[in-house]
Amino acid sequence: MKGSHMFLCLLSVSCWLNWMPMAGNKIFDFGPCRVPMTMTEIRSGFTAIKANIQARDPIRTLSILSHPHSLHKIQSSNRCCITYHLLNFYVVKVFRHCKTEDPYVNRKISSIANSFLSMRRKLEQCREQNKCVCGQESTEKFNQIIANYEGLNVTSAAIKSLGELDILLDWMEKSP
Repeated sequence: MKGSHMFLCLLSVSCWLNWMPMAGNKIFDFGPCRVPMTMTEIRSGFTAIKANIQARDPIRTLSILSHPHSLHKIQSSNRCCITYHLLNFYVVKVFRHCKTEDPYVNRKISSIANSFLSMRRKLEQCREQNKCVCGQESTEKFNQIIANYEGLNVTSAAIKSLGELDILLDWMEKSP
């Protein structure tokens, strides 16, 4: 009898731990899609290299992500779509062109890129279920970001975008 109570107790604790998010994970709502993210890990990686990356940015008068309110006031229904496109943008265009001579910085960039890949895969599942619909607003905002990016040479644009990662992270953490 005593053994069965111990078994039930251990089973309950085990189930409870499996339902809890892993340390550092938080569930984010992007419209109809919910995505677990390790924001503390991403933020600490970015914080470790932020000064180094921003010091490499030769253009201080232009912003790629915050050009007149690129990410502000996006409706909840468009958050999934633009988040997916931004994660893809960072994976395909930004991280690939942000190689430095510093192996520590490159490792941090790679770690952030891997986190973005994981989140992008989860949003891709939402897209496959037609939960992540792209409206006109998200398309226009994303096109503005791409235009800002493509207005610079590839390396400068990638460095600037990586240096502005805190703008994206802040926006992602704000719940509508």
